[in-house]
Amino acid sequence: MAKGLIIVESPAKANTISKFLDNKYKVKASMGHVRDLPPKSMGVDVEHNFTPVYELDPKKSKVIAELRNAVKDVDAVFLASDHDREGEAIAWHLTEVLKKELGDKKVYRIVFNEITAPAIKASISQPGQVDMAKVDAQQARRVLDRVVGYTVSPLLWRVIAKDLSAGRVQSVALRLICEREAEILAFVPREFWKLEANFWREGLPPFKASLEKWEGKKLEIPDEAKAVEIIGRIESAQAVLSAIKRSSRKLEPPAPFITSTLQQEASKILGFSSDKTMRIAQELYEGISLKGESTGLITYMRTDSTRVAEQAQQNCRALIKDRFGENAVHAQVRAYKNKSTAQDAHEAIRPTDAFHTPESVEASLSKDQYRLYTLIWQRFVATQMIPARLETTTASIELGEAIFAASGSKVLEEGFLKAYPHVTIVSGEQIDSGYKSKDELEHDALKKSQHFTSPPSRFTEASLIKELEAQGIGRPSTYATIISTLRKRKYVGMEKKSFVPTPLGTDVNSFLVSKFDPIFNVKFTANMENELDGVEEGRTVWHTLVSGYYDELMKLVKSVDLKKEKASFTEATDIVCDKCQQGKLVVRRSKGGEFLSCNRFPACKNIKNFSRDKDGKIHIEEPREPRMLDEKCPQCGSPLQEKRGRYGAFIACSNYPKCKFTRPITTGVKCPECGQGELTQRRNKKGGTFFSCTRYPDCKFITNDKPLPIACPDCGNPFIYEKYSKALGEYKQCPKCKKTMA
Repeated sequence: MAKGLIIVESPAKANTISKFLDNKYKVKASMGHVRDLPPKSMGVDVEHNFTPVYELDPKKSKVIAELRNAVKDVDAVFLASDHDREGEAIAWHLTEVLKKELGDKKVYRIVFNEITAPAIKASISQPGQVDMAKVDAQQARRVLDRVVGYTVSPLLWRVIAKDLSAGRVQSVALRLICEREAEILAFVPREFWKLEANFWREGLPPFKASLEKWEGKKLEIPDEAKAVEIIGRIESAQAVLSAIKRSSRKLEPPAPFITSTLQQEASKILGFSSDKTMRIAQELYEGISLKGESTGLITYMRTDSTRVAEQAQQNCRALIKDRFGENAVHAQVRAYKNKSTAQDAHEAIRPTDAFHTPESVEASLSKDQYRLYTLIWQRFVATQMIPARLETTTASIELGEAIFAASGSKVLEEGFLKAYPHVTIVSGEQIDSGYKSKDELEHDALKKSQHFTSPPSRFTEASLIKELEAQGIGRPSTYATIISTLRKRKYVGMEKKSFVPTPLGTDVNSFLVSKFDPIFNVKFTANMENELDGVEEGRTVWHTLVSGYYDELMKLVKSVDLKKEKASFTEATDIVCDKCQQGKLVVRRSKGGEFLSCNRFPACKNIKNFSRDKDGKIHIEEPREPRMLDEKCPQCGSPLQEKRGRYGAFIACSNYPKCKFTRPITTGVKCPECGQGELTQRRNKKGGTFFSCTRYPDCKFITNDKPLPIACPDCGNPFIYEKYSKALGEYKQCPKCKKTMA
């Protein structure tokens, strides 16, 4: 008989843990939450302390049945879901769902920051109980979000368009993006000019310096006339190196990763989305097979703590000594201070064993797993290495009544940069050590250049996460979800890796800010996060917190004049309706975008698609006539035609609706898997394109690369792929011999 049953969230985690325990324990996966609030109703009893009404997930019926059977055969159950609020709630829900089977059996809660044999065995030897304060904090967040969704979202449906959503935290993130865009649009560039010249003395390399002061004061040159005036007054003066200062400084390594900094750096360095970063980190945490043995390569990846266990610090220092030499190890164990809001029960994100170097595990990892693990390993190892040492040189040159300045830095000692080279050091001007104060210098012609001030930058994923964290909005586990929701709802688009609010997102934000500013603002949302922390710490009763929020929300809801608001989001035009000849077309919005409809709706149901030119003028898009093909329908013999639908072009029978024959337009490439069908372009639910076999579901071949009916010139393969990468841009490649073509 097994010593006990351990319940985790995922099969990968279960598989890894089972091997550590020599199969002495049963290890089962709950596949996440086994019950939740109902999908089609609010599921919150507002009249009775906001009691949640939970339902079993019908998709988990088989999993629940297996867990119930497994519980019957053991004396003790260990709940081992993740060490955060969500994990605590999963553990509690399991005790509720399995209450009958558990009976008088011993039920324990075990937590660990890494999935390694010592960590798992230690957690089993020191089990605890479900932390109901953590569960209450999770319930409070879930109920708050549900109340907002079911109260405010219907207003959006009635005012702007159906199927829109308002989220307690996502709406504030959208507000940040929209307000930044408004700043950019309102920004008026200011002209300024720079004066620069190259200075040198005989036998030494030149360096560039820029005008810093004029007549003893800092000066921003406003226009070309002033720049020309200054040049005229100083171009013939003798240049003198009035001051030169050389100083060295230490550059300390950054703290080990927490969730937010990992997402930021993975975005900047690897180009990963926050979703992708967390998905890969989860894989590294749950277990990778190394030489036949499964082990977690990193610690738990949802954390805001920079704390590192003493054993891990010593393991890291031993690795540094072995790899970089004893002189590379920092004299004292370096520790980093947590923010006041950090949950110190967690550790930073780090390798479970520093001696699992990236190159030693590369063969066991996918390309993306290897890249992310390398980044985590590099960052952690750097924390116990000596600082980098930089030399900074600053120079001031007198030229008549002007002072020109130059500065530059160079690395004297790499220190931690040997392990973590991703720190930007601005080198500036390299000023030779031969230059001395009071040197008389020569210079070339003074160069004037026109510049303009720049607007604030749009948010990237990295900078938005940084802003959310700095403002105290959301928590480590929520950043990726916030961003993916905004994109999924089409409230934001991406331009050059930056967020741009869509017209739909701008409208949603405008409505929410104008009517719900007291609760959809940065300060209120950040304070709510602190209140949720108070619930976890036992300082606040969760339903009291929810009640206060709900009362404020309902006051705002009652003040909304739906008729007036709907009119404000409807754009009138002077285009007469071509169907009824009485009404005029107005611009309305749907989840999919803008369209024109008659203002006499529902009496007249005329609708039109349209586009706008660069000046915003509306141009009605008339529907395309189907293109007749010189081919008969195989079912009824009528001519076939090419038509367009919501997912693009397709071929259909002209005798529709009597004959409903359709087929996709193919690429002309035979399916490489079955050899019978052809590859055709399709769209997924998110609007992305892919290519699959026309014989689906009999043949399930799929590719994201566009196939072209061009034979490979080297191996003769009948088709090649059109691909894209950051390094090469658009290119073509043979799938068989991998030959790359422009």
